[in-house]
Amino acid sequence: MQLKWTAVALAALALVACGKKEEAAAPAAPAPTAAAPAPAAPPADAIVVKIGHVAPTSGAIAHLGKDNEFGARMAIEDLNAKGIKIGDKVAKFELLAEDDAADPKQGTAVAQKLVDSKVNGVVGHLNSGTTIPASKLYSDANIPQVSPSATNPKYTRQGFKTTFRVVADDTQLGGTLGKYAVEQLKGKKIAVIDDRTAYGQGVAEEFEKAVKAAGGTVVGHEFTTDKSTDFNAILTKLKGAQPDVLFFGGMDAVGGPMLKQVKQLGMNVKFMGGDGLCTGELAKLAGDAIGEDMVVCAEAGGVDGDFKAPLDAWKAKFKEKNGVEVQIYAPYVYDAVNVLAAAMQKAGSADPEKYLPEVSKVEYKGLTGPIAFDEKGDIKNGALTLYTYKNGARTQIAVVR
Repeated sequence: MQLKWTAVALAALALVACGKKEEAAAPAAPAPTAAAPAPAAPPADAIVVKIGHVAPTSGAIAHLGKDNEFGARMAIEDLNAKGIKIGDKVAKFELLAEDDAADPKQGTAVAQKLVDSKVNGVVGHLNSGTTIPASKLYSDANIPQVSPSATNPKYTRQGFKTTFRVVADDTQLGGTLGKYAVEQLKGKKIAVIDDRTAYGQGVAEEFEKAVKAAGGTVVGHEFTTDKSTDFNAILTKLKGAQPDVLFFGGMDAVGGPMLKQVKQLGMNVKFMGGDGLCTGELAKLAGDAIGEDMVVCAEAGGVDGDFKAPLDAWKAKFKEKNGVEVQIYAPYVYDAVNVLAAAMQKAGSADPEKYLPEVSKVEYKGLTGPIAFDEKGDIKNGALTLYTYKNGARTQIAVVR
């Protein structure tokens, strides 16, 4: 915007630039210029659509919760920018974001808060341990819930019509990793640790089943918690069994310190884990204990072919907007919000009771690939992406289905 200044104004500006307080009369106003257009207000008859989002934005895995919330906010902003209509009215989307701190009790409390706020749909929670108990409250209120990251199979096997998931579950995740440990890593003696959460225990059990099915031997299974920091006792016990592969069912906030202690004890193992371990933050949490090609993990999702370039472009936009790299599930959150919006458009209504049937029938081309659900609410033909870490960075091995 070009401004025309008077000589008085220029003199005043010079004095201020020299650090002198201007005591003279106020300068003449600049010549009128065209005002920048104000953002268009939604039409008076626009309908407000409230989308709830829940993730741990405080606590040890807040970096993962914030990652998910950033994805939700970007989806809401993009939907509003498009000015989509539901029925014959423009929809104004609003995000009601809550923090469950990865705690089941807090998870049910904020779920009830969203129900009381009469949200039109929910995306979340991040953890299986909070997602599963919260799902009962959403089901009772008949509110569609799409999880972008909870992988415990129980979530979609409770008989609820309201539960959906846009990533593969632990049966696929743990099963693929167990088979990989035996067939590709040639593991002869395999040890397992889980953190006793719904996620950690679930993925570890599926891993162990797959190891045995592939002809591998499990030489020990130990337990910790999602808040532990000292693993020397259980690691020392497992070290005596001389494993060549160690699987951890849990999150990166525990897995990073565990890797440091694995190195301190001189354990020569491949370290494996599911999607909770498989984050960009793990290398920072583990430091030089991350090694080179030492860690193998899997993300419960992934794209290849024609979907890769658009997803990479979105991730670049995410970093520019939020100042951080995508951790893991932000794109799946983005897609989950858009799946709900697409179902509302198809039904011509944001009323949960009216658009819920359309969620189960949706066929949506998302950032993370094609999305359609089976009779349980699980994604059809869900992908998994195997990763390792090289030079301190997560590096893709392969996308498998």
